[in-house]
Amino acid sequence: MDHQPRNPDFEARVRGSFARQNAMGLIGARMTRVEPGRVEIELPVREDLGQQHGFVHGGIVGMIADSAGGYAAFTLMPADASVLTVEYKVNMLAPAEGEWLIARGEVLKPGRTLSVVRADVWARRGDRETRVAAMQQTLMVMHGTPDERI
Repeated sequence: MDHQPRNPDFEARVRGSFARQNAMGLIGARMTRVEPGRVEIELPVREDLGQQHGFVHGGIVGMIADSAGGYAAFTLMPADASVLTVEYKVNMLAPAEGEWLIARGEVLKPGRTLSVVRADVWARRGDRETRVAAMQQTLMVMHGTPDERI
């Protein structure tokens, strides 16, 4: 889909917001792509992010999907608005294992009040990618609310 951002400085704003997310820093996630209506977040797979079977924990998978989707929606919001997730559903499709996890968020429908987004999480090992999760998400546009903590 071809989306038009409502803020010409959307990329710097999205990257600045992501840099303030302590949770993303805690797990070692990095934002690798920011385009109107699309965001990609990569996470190196580490043992300390795993669950008892050695796969990346589902909560971590959901966490990067939520951020990729949320920031994809944020790219299309006006400069005076911020974003907040109000709902999402994640289907785990395969074990999250490999060298990297990549969450790719894409806006399905931007809205004045609510935006609908999907994000898929892929596990990469070498040149091969396997889809490990699919998420659909609803986000609220918070007009007149700064993105930073006051």
